[in-house]
Amino acid sequence: MTPLPLSIALSDNPNTRPLIDGDIEPEGIALTATVIHPSEMFWRQLRFAEFDVSEMSMSSLFISTARGQTPWLALPVFTTREFFHTRILVRADAGIEKPADLRGKRVGVPEFQQTAAIWGRGVLESEFGVHPREMEFFMERVADKSHGGATGFKAPPGVTVHQIPASTNIGEMLTRGELDATLLYLTHRNLVDRSRIDLAKDPRVRPLFPDRAAEGRRYYAKTGIYPINHTVIVRRTLIEQHPWIALNLYTAFAAARAKVLAAGQDALASFFETGGVGEDVRRALANDPMAYGVKATRKVMETIADYVHAQGLTDRRVKIEELFAPVAMDL
Repeated sequence: MTPLPLSIALSDNPNTRPLIDGDIEPEGIALTATVIHPSEMFWRQLRFAEFDVSEMSMSSLFISTARGQTPWLALPVFTTREFFHTRILVRADAGIEKPADLRGKRVGVPEFQQTAAIWGRGVLESEFGVHPREMEFFMERVADKSHGGATGFKAPPGVTVHQIPASTNIGEMLTRGELDATLLYLTHRNLVDRSRIDLAKDPRVRPLFPDRAAEGRRYYAKTGIYPINHTVIVRRTLIEQHPWIALNLYTAFAAARAKVLAAGQDALASFFETGGVGEDVRRALANDPMAYGVKATRKVMETIADYVHAQGLTDRRVKIEELFAPVAMDL
């Protein structure tokens, strides 16, 4: 049988590298891989549906699905996870010593509806009692280069979201004192994100949680949740025409992850550390730290489904079953 040619867009991380390099190939499928930063990848898929297979923002998939049938069906493959609330940065002179101090502050966000921001706001509210209405948000991405521009984003009722002018960005506004904090800070060069200043050693800016790993351990110990950021989508018409590709692709993604784990998790070590996980949580997640499949991750997915709706980004709570290829629900 001649392999079915499919285009695929992936971010460059340990779990996808075996597929990018061609070390793992899905049976019966010939992949042409493009490596793209997720910010740009999701925008291109949401606006132009360029690729047959790609990673996708969990939140944007929920939001798109709430608006009607999407061009895609998802596979329960989750290529990136992180304790996103631990990435909050604050100005050292803004009087922010604890999460509660974010009330009344000017807070940057690359995109209000991005999954990392939803997790950040969800944890701030559920763990520390800080509601999104109590902060004033400034969003970097403009409508024509944003995920929300493709999904009809409007600021939720009661939440203040300002548009940062195209002439500046979160990094510049933080260093000038025009922002007090940011939920997330992205400097990777792509067609969507504009910040470029390296704040890692800037004394004017520091993490809200000085020990990210410790806060990640605390949150995981309390909730058992390791937040999911990206899933994988496949063009709906392709699965309808070739139902077998769903499981073949899932098997290939699982094999890619297994290859990394079999190598002693060395390639994942830095990935976990930059995600604020730390050795204790790695041991707690020991057998499958990046679990795929609906059954193993339902609690996490139900939580992000709750957050997307509770934060006013969908007019209804989307069911997990609406997102995934039917054959994948038993995985």
